[in-house]
Amino acid sequence: MRYRIPDLGSGHGKTEEDDRHTGCEGRQSGRMLAWQIQAADAGYSVEKYLTGRCGFTKTQVRRLKFRKHGMQVNGMQVRSTYLLSEGEVLSVCLDDSAAENHEMEASGTLPEILYEDADVIAVWKPAGEVVHPSHGHYQDTLANRLQSYFQGRGEHVTIRSIGRLDADTAGILIFAKNQFAAQRLWRQRENGQFHKTYAAWCEGVFAKEAYREEQSICAPIGAMAGELQKMCVTDSGRPAKTYYQVRIQRDTEAFLILRLDTGRTHQIRVHMAWTGHPLLGDPLYGNGIPGRTRADLTAWRAEFCQPMTGDRIVILKDPLDRAGFLS
Repeated sequence: MRYRIPDLGSGHGKTEEDDRHTGCEGRQSGRMLAWQIQAADAGYSVEKYLTGRCGFTKTQVRRLKFRKHGMQVNGMQVRSTYLLSEGEVLSVCLDDSAAENHEMEASGTLPEILYEDADVIAVWKPAGEVVHPSHGHYQDTLANRLQSYFQGRGEHVTIRSIGRLDADTAGILIFAKNQFAAQRLWRQRENGQFHKTYAAWCEGVFAKEAYREEQSICAPIGAMAGELQKMCVTDSGRPAKTYYQVRIQRDTEAFLILRLDTGRTHQIRVHMAWTGHPLLGDPLYGNGIPGRTRADLTAWRAEFCQPMTGDRIVILKDPLDRAGFLS
């Protein structure tokens, strides 16, 4: 595993962080950020500084306005129109009030934590693990266990998943720990700054071009008529694009690295089956393997920007080791 720890001191002015969140009435329910105003920014309003220098949206600033301790200068509550002076310290408290009374019961073991900072947590999701509570899975989900983890530390956090993984897919999952971070990470997904890379073994022998350079599949995906769970390539489906490159070729199977421009249900499985190369062991879209109940597919790499500092973070696992492909 490898990742880059963000420098919380980067950015405009001097950025400070209080891990105990004492700016929010001593409760550990908020994320405190603070900036010391430099000469170049003197005369900016609080709103202009937050939107122009710190990347906040006007909607986010409005939410801070109506929150106690939401915006402070030198420890005093201020309006968004307040004009800043050099040397003053502007602080915001990203209090997640939705977490105050939000408790979840959990069963099972805590997932492996790959990375964590004040705004983001990345965990490893085993294949077959359900992410969110649903019918038949009220306590044994990854979200329940993570929520219980924060409750055990006395932290009021409402986690929000950034993207998803199908139940049968193993891999890296990213969760935001506050609403502001979630909004910024989703914006990164929309802008193409948030990337996940997948690995899979597929059936068949690929053309030589697939070794030399990345190939793409652009075909719409929608529900298959008469099927509850199965998807298919169909003209009436939603746009979907998958990129892949062959890294290992055996007699009748190949190891691929893949990435997505879109995130349709079963996208990789559907696209590869459509090209005549279903995922090895896929019981739904391929030939399956006796004794196995899932396709070998792993989300082994995630790359994104820390939502508050903008520092690039890369989290990865060895795809061959994690997916168990070579066993």
